[in-house]
Amino acid sequence: MQISSSAPQRHLRVSRVARAVTLALASAAMSGAMAQATQEKDDAPRAKEDAIRVGTITIVGQGDKLGAGQILKEDTVKARSTVTKDATEKDRATGNPYQAIAILPGINTFNHDATGLFGGGLTIRGFGADQIGFTINGVPVNDSGSYSVFPQEYVDNENSCTQTVAQGNPDVESPHIGATGGSVGITSCDPLDARRFRVAQTLGSLSLSRTFVRVDSGRFAGGKAKVYVSYSHSEADKWKGPGGAKRDHIDTAFALDLSPDNRIVGVFNYNKAINNNYVSPTLAQINTNGYYWDLSPTFVGHLTPVNGTAQRESSPFPPYYKLATNPFENLVGSLSGSFKLAQSTYLKVQPYLWWGYGTGGTQQRTLSETAFLNTTTNRTGAGVDLNGDRDTLDTVVVASSNVTRTMRPGVTAEINHQWGNHALKFGVWYERAQHKQTGPAVLVDAAGNPADAWLRDGRLLRPDGSQYNSRDWLTISPAYQAYIADSFSFMNDRGVLQLGLRAPGVTRKFTNYASEAANSQTTYTIEKTYTDILPQLGVRFNVDREQQVFANVGKNFRAPPNFAFAPTNNNVAFINGVPTLVGKVEAETSVVTDVGYRFQGRSLTLSASVFNVDFKNRQANAFDPNTLKSIYTNAGDVRNRGLELELGTAAVNGWTAYGSLTVQKSKVLNDLRVSATSTLATSGKQFPMTPRMMAGLAIQYANGPLYARLKAKKTGRQFATLMNDEEAPSYMTADFDAGYRFANMGFIKNPMIRLNVSNVGNTKYRTPSSNAVLTAANTPFYYLGAPRFFSATLSADF
Repeated sequence: MQISSSAPQRHLRVSRVARAVTLALASAAMSGAMAQATQEKDDAPRAKEDAIRVGTITIVGQGDKLGAGQILKEDTVKARSTVTKDATEKDRATGNPYQAIAILPGINTFNHDATGLFGGGLTIRGFGADQIGFTINGVPVNDSGSYSVFPQEYVDNENSCTQTVAQGNPDVESPHIGATGGSVGITSCDPLDARRFRVAQTLGSLSLSRTFVRVDSGRFAGGKAKVYVSYSHSEADKWKGPGGAKRDHIDTAFALDLSPDNRIVGVFNYNKAINNNYVSPTLAQINTNGYYWDLSPTFVGHLTPVNGTAQRESSPFPPYYKLATNPFENLVGSLSGSFKLAQSTYLKVQPYLWWGYGTGGTQQRTLSETAFLNTTTNRTGAGVDLNGDRDTLDTVVVASSNVTRTMRPGVTAEINHQWGNHALKFGVWYERAQHKQTGPAVLVDAAGNPADAWLRDGRLLRPDGSQYNSRDWLTISPAYQAYIADSFSFMNDRGVLQLGLRAPGVTRKFTNYASEAANSQTTYTIEKTYTDILPQLGVRFNVDREQQVFANVGKNFRAPPNFAFAPTNNNVAFINGVPTLVGKVEAETSVVTDVGYRFQGRSLTLSASVFNVDFKNRQANAFDPNTLKSIYTNAGDVRNRGLELELGTAAVNGWTAYGSLTVQKSKVLNDLRVSATSTLATSGKQFPMTPRMMAGLAIQYANGPLYARLKAKKTGRQFATLMNDEEAPSYMTADFDAGYRFANMGFIKNPMIRLNVSNVGNTKYRTPSSNAVLTAANTPFYYLGAPRFFSATLSADF
């Protein structure tokens, strides 16, 4: 069993590909009728580089005019897909970015439930979320230590304008030191020009309740300024097992137009949430305990304290639900400015701050009263009476887990200059992340309630008054990047040649302070710097007014996460008293190539690309023949090749459609040594969590005040282990959304009701929860698909 914060076949069957193509391209059957019906002015949406924020895009045109808001007309030199506000505003109001981008090509995603409040998992072309660079308004939001991503924290759907996926190479200005597998960018909408007060209330299955309010000031200060503030509160129960989720979220933004060529935009996102976790079972546990097996609803209680008697409490299995929570609080704020320095020369500057505090996983632990650290000898054995029986002989259930506190300021600055046919960029990025990770503990009362679910107050102390810690790490990570790019247009703008070069680097200064954890009684500091030079080359050529071809190749880089330097991975040895890294703790790299074709007609927009990914120095736990231990080290290479296709139709008689298709083959290129006498024959196997086939479809009808939309996703089978000896079967899910806007009622403007139904067919399915199953002794765990879910939202403006 794993607590989630959640017979093999080697050849893709032709019949499955045929069904996938049918699903993804069903909308194309409408294109013949559209060819003559679409004669109006082409105002379909097109992607354009944001003039203010660094590394983001804006939309020119109307998002709902093409592909149900799931696609834009692109002119970039690489594969890129975007979901617009016209699509996400029809999603469930509590939804998160993983749900919004789910049917785009290359995306393999999962959510713990239909509300999106519990988060989920994501892979793109086989790369996990911790290998993909995530930004909010150009601000990097991957965890600065592990690169983890928590999609439920970032932004309310009502305030999101675009969610863009670069399936291969991130942009040259991307502020990442951990992106070997592409990037995902979320951009907030600016405040409205007109004054508005909006209220929305959502109710649904499993006691879902969400209240949302937003106030827009409209333009003021002579029309130069505008601002909005929004607040939402959401609650829902879990679909299996006891517990639920609570989330409070605040978004605020302002825009200040100093002049037509000088503008400042500020965005601040605050989130505070706590939810109970889900059990991620093994296949054997699913078969034995059933689909709805989860955390325990009862706490076994404490033993009656007896002086002089050694009492050993046990931890129930599965854990008590109140001792398996995920509380987290974070703030992401940025100021983005664009200033004209000279004719055809602009400066973009974006300072930002990312702050966070939280814990997660399972807090239920047993703690010996003599497991405390003696800070004089740096050895455990110091005694603390935890149950009040005036001895230190006992083992007691407490609440303890890993706590992370992050302070992460940074800044990006970029100069843009147009020199004839050359659009030049010169930029730098710098941030300093302070990542403090501890393992405090608090007492648990007779009912199973921790003294503080956030593990802030009531922390257990050692005999000398210092704090107990199951770990005590501090990582300071100054990260930086310089980049340069030239976009050269030729043949009267029919073609574009892009050359880019970025030079990222990061210094990991990791300090382990003596703590109660095994092998952690010695304080040490290790400092290591990782740098690389990452070139990019791309070209796009317009064959005619409707057809484009493009190609792009680039190198990407991911520095090792901070836990590679921790004592828990056997990566640190003391040689002559000096802490030394053992094994190959090297940066991951990837070389990604995309070659594609686009058709952008009045009635149909299509993008198709073939890709090749060469992934080098994959980091994972593997056996080191020098130390004869399992350490975090280079675990080999992977190659992934495939085809990605997406198309969107223009609106005809209210109908629009979108389809996507992904066909890929991922191949592990090395065997994996797991012990002194055993090597796994992984060479030639398919990499886990990389389905051979995925297909998505959205069909929408909109006429006046009414709309209805059906979205479907087919996910092919995927292996759960590197040995390909256990797999998750293929599955298909569908969601239905509808809405109706009523006429104004006096002071009540734009009253609207929305209906959202998730997993219409009530499909049961499972998805592997981790691709880190590296030894035959390990058993894969699974996320389970949530059942059918209903919700309705009523909104109005005042």
